[in-house]
Amino acid sequence: MKLATFTHNGVTRIAALEGEKVVDLHASFKAKLESEGKIRAAQIAEAYVPADMNGFLQGGSESLSYAKEAVAYALENSDSEVPLVFETSQVKIGAPVPKPGKIFAVGHNYREHILEMGRELPSHPVVFAKFNNTVIGPQDDIPFYPISEQLDYEAEFAFVIGKRAKNVPEENALDYVAGYAVANDVTYRDLQRRTLQWLQGKTVDGSLPMGPWMVTSDELTDPSGLEMVLTVNGEERQRTNTANQVFSVPYLVSFLSSIATLEPGDVVITGTPGGVIQAMDPQVWLKDGDVVRVEIDKVGVLENKVRSVKGE
Repeated sequence: MKLATFTHNGVTRIAALEGEKVVDLHASFKAKLESEGKIRAAQIAEAYVPADMNGFLQGGSESLSYAKEAVAYALENSDSEVPLVFETSQVKIGAPVPKPGKIFAVGHNYREHILEMGRELPSHPVVFAKFNNTVIGPQDDIPFYPISEQLDYEAEFAFVIGKRAKNVPEENALDYVAGYAVANDVTYRDLQRRTLQWLQGKTVDGSLPMGPWMVTSDELTDPSGLEMVLTVNGEERQRTNTANQVFSVPYLVSFLSSIATLEPGDVVITGTPGGVIQAMDPQVWLKDGDVVRVEIDKVGVLENKVRSVKGE
């Protein structure tokens, strides 16, 4: 299933995407329960298929099962008085997890990127944080604030935690992943390099485009061996395969859960391959109007335009 968030008439809810159809999961599950004569349909729907992604993910496999029932009902009853199914052209698609509780980012996790930066393979994952103020969706522009002149891209394969995880063994780690998404770790390089800590170059508002959906882990069962490509204005800049990661998704779940308790809706972006602007000669930084496109096999395509922001 492809899980997404969408906004219609100013209200944001979660959805399943079926081709060009956007199925409102909460409304559809509530309508299904009402059609079955459930007296507390609204309360049951709110408990098992709430309208927000973090709440939905907290329901785990049970909520996912109910969501699938809701999709089937909605597609069979698309003429319902209460709109259950929309066309993509009628709504705005947002990031699949608009407000992650935690965002872990992994640096130096692709062999070719490590080599182009002149470093050795790390013995432990290099981990830093981004905050949820950075998250934007597939239909948003990447804001380029005048605090910097060095805006860079980083194609990223992201995964979303689906249930509480603490000290998870690597062999069971994928059981804790709800799904996978495309992301772009937009980085202000001069801010990043001002100090030994990277945080200030990584947490600028709007610097984590993500989407357009999250492919659930029951559909994408193996996160290894996926081709990933980034282009700028159609020119290929980055290409790799998730098989080239130094630290795999199962390893990262196990490692991170040994440090912090992971919660449903937490996001991990797993590193970027070679080809970033910082390593180029000459360095031609992103500018207003550039279109950055990231595609990951079996996951999806994320495309955003850079927009200069004046006076902010």
